[in-house]
Amino acid sequence: MSSEGKYLLYNGLLAPKETHSLESFKFAEEFTLKDDDVIGVLYPKSGTIWMQEILPLLLNGGDLTPIQTIPNWDRVPWLEEKRLAEVVDQLPSPRAMVTHFPYHLMPASFHTSKAKVIYVMRNPKDILVSSFYFHQMAEFLEDPGTFDEFIEKFLEGKVLFGKWTDHVKGWKDTDLGDRIMYITYEEMVQDLPAALKRMSDFLGRNLSDETIQKIAEHCSFKTMKTNTMSNFSLVPKVYMDSDKSPFLRKGIAGDWKNHFSSEQLARFTLVIRKELGNESSSLPWSLD
Repeated sequence: MSSEGKYLLYNGLLAPKETHSLESFKFAEEFTLKDDDVIGVLYPKSGTIWMQEILPLLLNGGDLTPIQTIPNWDRVPWLEEKRLAEVVDQLPSPRAMVTHFPYHLMPASFHTSKAKVIYVMRNPKDILVSSFYFHQMAEFLEDPGTFDEFIEKFLEGKVLFGKWTDHVKGWKDTDLGDRIMYITYEEMVQDLPAALKRMSDFLGRNLSDETIQKIAEHCSFKTMKTNTMSNFSLVPKVYMDSDKSPFLRKGIAGDWKNHFSSEQLARFTLVIRKELGNESSSLPWSLD
């Protein structure tokens, strides 16, 4: 099936029809955010499922009930997906949500509320690799083609939710002040307890070291991979074929080194650096 068949276009951005609709985007546009809402904002394949595990635990003081009894898409729904309208009334307060939205598409209520944002940024080379495998196993996405072809699609922004560079630049240049916290996927991989402590403090939770450690253990890649509420094993094979590639594949930083040729890396780096302009010098990792 062509991308026209599997995707819809919303304000110039591609999104899968299986999980999104023009109605769901309209619902998001008109959605009323509350002052105590918390939103994890991530470009696709930057650790969204991780944040769906982390946020409820930080907000409820480490109570494991939600992550062990509620599928991740219902416990921390996507702002732009169809599912939000069905579950929003059941979300406990403070509500946690995630979104792939670029900054300029956030609902009007977001800007007038005091809702907090944790923006997770990941090395775009690892995003591309993760996305490449996801497109192979997700039957509701178009075939990625060869790795070389997919690199070109990624650089041209002909992928879900557009260009990574646009997403990063939009969320880096906001007037949100102390309502937004930036963290990288790589920081979370390197020292999850320290990352959780930062998030906890940002959200005003002031959790004990013991609680932070407990949350870290339950949000480890190893534990999440065995959690049926988080590993997408509840999704029928007709939508996600884990025989082609597991949804939770590696959960590491730097896997791109096993995939990029020197020519591909040079091309990728050139385009990303040019598009980021001055922003490239403030990135937490080298583009080379």
